[in-house]
Amino acid sequence: MLLNEYETLDRVLHSVGSPRVENVSIWEAGNRVLAKDVVATIALPRFDNSTMDGYAVRAEDAVTGTRLLVCGEQAAGPDLGLSVGRGEAIRIYTGAPIPRKADAVIMQEDVFAEERSILLREGVTRGENIRVRGGDLCEGQNLAFKGDLLTGPKLAAIASQGMSQLPVFARPSVAIFATGSELRSQGEPINAGEIYETNRILLAQLVAGSGAAGEIFAIVPDLEEAHCKSFHQARSYDAIIVAGGVSVGAKDFVKPALQKLGAELELWRVAVKPGKPFMFGRMGSSLVFGLPGNPVSAFVTFLLFARPALWKLGGRSSLELARTHARLEQELVNRDGRPHYFRGVYHQGSFKPVGKQESHALFALSQANALCRLGPDQTLCANSLVELIPI
Repeated sequence: MLLNEYETLDRVLHSVGSPRVENVSIWEAGNRVLAKDVVATIALPRFDNSTMDGYAVRAEDAVTGTRLLVCGEQAAGPDLGLSVGRGEAIRIYTGAPIPRKADAVIMQEDVFAEERSILLREGVTRGENIRVRGGDLCEGQNLAFKGDLLTGPKLAAIASQGMSQLPVFARPSVAIFATGSELRSQGEPINAGEIYETNRILLAQLVAGSGAAGEIFAIVPDLEEAHCKSFHQARSYDAIIVAGGVSVGAKDFVKPALQKLGAELELWRVAVKPGKPFMFGRMGSSLVFGLPGNPVSAFVTFLLFARPALWKLGGRSSLELARTHARLEQELVNRDGRPHYFRGVYHQGSFKPVGKQESHALFALSQANALCRLGPDQTLCANSLVELIPI
């Protein structure tokens, strides 16, 4: 009995080991996964400062029609240690530290400025136009968590703490293969019966989008010796992904070649459409994913099984694929005993299948931006609310 996609994913994830940790420069940490919680040691803002250009005053003195003596100037930068006395004001600029005994900033537009004094056109209240120390972030507050993806805003917040190095999980190294004597690389001459190979470039982008470091290997011809040689070269990688050659045909050498090299194959085929001929196992410390040769099948099985595994191997805390909901523009029918992932277009809350729903239909896949799962032998009528996986 074939395992369904949920049982298959559980088996795959159970085999994934612990990620490695390394320290990198904060400048090189973009889109990496944080390996340790970061706790703030510096408040944001670090000191009370002005939100605009104007004058620092005592709110009790800042009454409409009052004239205040300007007794100094504080720009953004080093704190000059100025203090505001009764009936006084200090010229201040955006981001500058608030002088002692000042508790408000009046906008420059709200005063008539003279050489040494200002006449207030409007008064201010205590705290007005002041960013308070720690108003955004306090010392001891969790700033980022283990397993977080380090986006630009996240890194900027961490940079505010002065950290130059960050502990991150190592990017999984992935060897990417495609098999088939009929395949040719782009730029090569092509003969009758041959096709240009597309799975490696497809998988390379998927691997990179999963936070892993992929390396593309040469096309493997339909010879068992060539398969053994190629897979042996990839023994040191964290994962090996091969597209094609995982079915039961006479020219499908992936399984026997891996077994000759001592690989332990845990899964062979899965109840999903497209993507039934899916293989998973281990060769030494390397995870091995055997994906179907048809590009749509390779794409779907990668998303369902390889991507969550690479996420776990790379330290991600959440392994769930993104989901959204939409209404069907037309009826969808799955007459197969396996769940079927339809490719289509999600736009403004609706979903419509696009192109041929066949495992070889690469152009149709290129036009799609979401997958819609139909269960075995399921029919969904138009306007049904469905769950989608954005791609």
